[in-house]
Amino acid sequence: MFRIKARVPRKVLAMGLPTAWGAMAITYKLACPLAQQDGFGARVVTSAVFFAVGTGLIVHVRRALLRELRQVRKVAGAAQSALLRPLPSRIDGLNVAAAQLSADRSACVGGDLYEVIATEHGVRAVMGDVRGHGIAALGTVAAVLGSFREAVHDEPDLGRVLHRLDRALARHLRERAREEHPSAGREPDSPVAEEFVTVLLLQIGRDGEITALNCGHPWPYLLTGGGVEPLARADPLPPLGPFPLPVELTPLPCGSLQPGDSLVLYTDGVEDARDARGRFFSLQAALMGVVRNAPITPQTVLRTLFTALLRHTRGRPADDVALLVLRNGRTRVECSQPSGARGTARPATHNPQPTNHL
Repeated sequence: MFRIKARVPRKVLAMGLPTAWGAMAITYKLACPLAQQDGFGARVVTSAVFFAVGTGLIVHVRRALLRELRQVRKVAGAAQSALLRPLPSRIDGLNVAAAQLSADRSACVGGDLYEVIATEHGVRAVMGDVRGHGIAALGTVAAVLGSFREAVHDEPDLGRVLHRLDRALARHLRERAREEHPSAGREPDSPVAEEFVTVLLLQIGRDGEITALNCGHPWPYLLTGGGVEPLARADPLPPLGPFPLPVELTPLPCGSLQPGDSLVLYTDGVEDARDARGRFFSLQAALMGVVRNAPITPQTVLRTLFTALLRHTRGRPADDVALLVLRNGRTRVECSQPSGARGTARPATHNPQPTNHL
């Protein structure tokens, strides 16, 4: 009740001030004798009155728009924080850090998504990129992440997890199409024709073995003592949305993540970033600099990459950017334990919490 009462004076004030200024200008024009004269001085005074009224209206409208913008950014930021919730710094022996930077400065939200969850099948991670950015992409991010967070525990096969994500996306797009075109009165013919999501699914076993399914997403980089190289070079599947997935999906074996090795997952906004001369950002070269400056921690990788990226783009990236770093912090003894000894996510006592928002 208090909130309702508090809103009423604001609305009355918002409507009352422009009305009062307009009434003052009309009253002056109709009732003031000076406004009826044709002399130069009278015209100057009349012009000054109307200029003051117009300036007041412009200032009032500007302040109202700024208040609305601040409210939108506050709500959007809260929604983004709820969707891309902070990750623990350690998940089943893996050190983790992630961060996201939106290109939509008016809303502070993006269309990138990521999540890491420890399951009985291994640590499973997703990195995705929704077409477009800003508030319109939040619904799609929520649909994909919500499906992933449930499917990774239910499905032993990584291919079935991807099918669950595909069905959740199609369902979300059909519902959005019905909301946007309620007058159609029927099921939309092709609700996914112009919408797509690139998705990378990873599974890291207790022994460090990596399997992956990739739908149109950039392959992550593997950081080892010997250097930096792509995790895989196989052609990915098409993004989710425009084309149906194959009925049978076989995850791709991608080697192993040995103790001390790191995986750097990213969205294409990183390598598509350009400087003032149109040159693309070299992610691999930046990672080579990270490897040369040991020790490597997920937080160090994030700080180094974002600093280099913002310097390259002069603080103005043209697309959303997300980075997720997974480092195998297990010992050789831990890696040799049987698969039944897998633990759940647990916070580290010696690692700082990752920063999820810049």
